[in-house]
Formats: sequence, C-alpha cells, structure tokens
Amino acid sequence: MTRVAAIDCGTNSIRLLIADIERSNGTTSLKDVVREMRVVRLGQGVDATGELAPEALERTFAAAADYARLIQQHGAGKVRFVATSASRDARNRDVFVDGIRELLGVEPEVISGDEEAALSFAGASSVLPILDGQEVLVVDLGGGSTEFVLGTAAGVTAAKSVDIGCVRLTERHLRQDPPSPEQIAAAEADVYAAIARAGQDVPLERATAVVGVAGSITTITAHALRLTEYSPNAIHGRELPLDTVRAAGTDLLTMTRSARAALPYMHPGRVDVIGAGGLVWRRILERLAGLTGGRIATATASEHDILDGIALSIG
Repeated sequence: MTRVAAIDCGTNSIRLLIADIERSNGTTSLKDVVREMRVVRLGQGVDATGELAPEALERTFAAAADYARLIQQHGAGKVRFVATSASRDARNRDVFVDGIRELLGVEPEVISGDEEAALSFAGASSVLPILDGQEVLVVDLGGGSTEFVLGTAAGVTAAKSVDIGCVRLTERHLRQDPPSPEQIAAAEADVYAAIARAGQDVPLERATAVVGVAGSITTITAHALRLTEYSPNAIHGRELPLDTVRAAGTDLLTMTRSARAALPYMHPGRVDVIGAGGLVWRRILERLAGLTGGRIATATASEHDILDGIALSIG
C-alpha cells in the first residue's frame, strides 16, 4: 500500500486527494484519506488578459499552503501537482509554477489538454467499469476547457480538449443576471463550434454511453435530483434521462444568481458560473443524442475524475 497526494488545479477550483493505493488480484484501487476542494478562481480574467491575476494567485497559494500542511500531517510519500486550462493559457504561468514549487516542494506540471483528457478517463473508469463492447464518452466540463474522451475497457481511443468552460463562457458572454437571449446565443455559438472541433478528432457518433465528470456536471445532477444537500453518494453513478439533465441545465442557466445561491446543494463558488455549465452540458447532450441516432438516451454523473486519475498515476 502506498499513500499519495494528488492536486488538481483548474480554472475555478483547486482540489486535493490524499489516498492509499491498494493492489489486490491484479487490480488497483484508491482508498480516500482526505478529499478537499477550494474555489480559488485561478482563471479569473485569463480569457481576456492572457495573464493570471495577482489576487487569483494569492487565493491559490493560500489554498496550496493549507494542502501542504495536510500532506505533511497525513504522511503522503509521493505528491503530484497538475495544473490545467488557466495555467496553460497564461503568459505569466512561471509566477504560478515558482510559487507552487516553493510551497509544496514539487514541480507543478502544466499538462496538455490531451493528458488532462486521459487522466479524466482513468479516474472515471476506475470506479465506473466499462463493459466489453462499450465505447464510453467521458466529458470533463471544467472552468476553462472541456475534454471529450472516448474509450473502451482497454483504455482511451480518442481525445480532444476544447476551450469552452463555465468560467470562460461566463466572463466572455453571460454577464447579465440572468443572461439575455443574445448572450445565451453567443455562448451557444462557441459551444457548437467547440463540439464540431472535438468531433474532428473524436468519433462522437460511436459512443454507446456518456459519463460526465467535474463540479458543474455533478451540481447539475444534484439540481435534477432536487437534493436537500450536496451528497456525493447520491450523485455518483446516477444515470438520468437526457431530457431530465437538459431541463436541469436550462433551469440553472435562466435562474438569477440569488436564486441559485439559495439552492441547498450549491457551492458558493459555483453560483456565478453554473449557468454556463448548464448551457454547455445540455448542448453536448443534445448533439450526442443526434449523432448517435438516439442510442444515447441517458447520462451518468461521476464524482471521480481527473483527481483520481492523477492519484492512480503516481503509484
């Protein structure tokens, strides 16, 4: 058994998983010790300025310092820090890299979209096994980018990362509260173009099932279920009809921010961007239904994603 620490630093949140890697009968699994999430909005303004804002870096470094203490407290022997969309896009990412190295004593990896996609698939498939003959599409809807990953029980067959995410689209288009029809149409145009780009590399029409990961999708699932609190156990592995998921996404998009904030399962750090998440997810699901001739009629949510993939990659 090996105790590891994985950190996923995205556009909206930074997350920590300290876990024991357990191997038995040729299989590898994770046993959680600590799982933490902080919304730090590292990608604040990156789409417009091309740089990480000083206040965003300050929030991220404060969270990383807390994580460093937890890693030491729980005796994780190996640590991997992975940064994704916002860090890829920023001209001043060296400031970020240097700060994380000083706080955690590890080299932060600013990974490519393709590697992000592969890690997301590994994390989701580790707890939602893929049956022989299935071609599962894993969609990782983040703050700055979305990954489309098609794979089988043998692993990834095709992947593409595109620059649409809940933070990016909110800052670029959805500025009113609630957003205007014109703003929604402009955001949807970006989403349609991104799905078309993804489809050039990933044969979406071959998918036999779709699994959605990351906070936007799990929150949309919580809304569809009308939970009385955010419950990972109620959300993970939940398979819902596409119409139900799309309706939940539309509802979150058209609600005011104050109405979203009052929802019992809504994290405060997602209030302003979950509408964009709902827009992206509903349009992806609609396109998948069309491309597969209605073969895909449900969507499954997973609480396990790139963070789990990072942890598994360490051992």
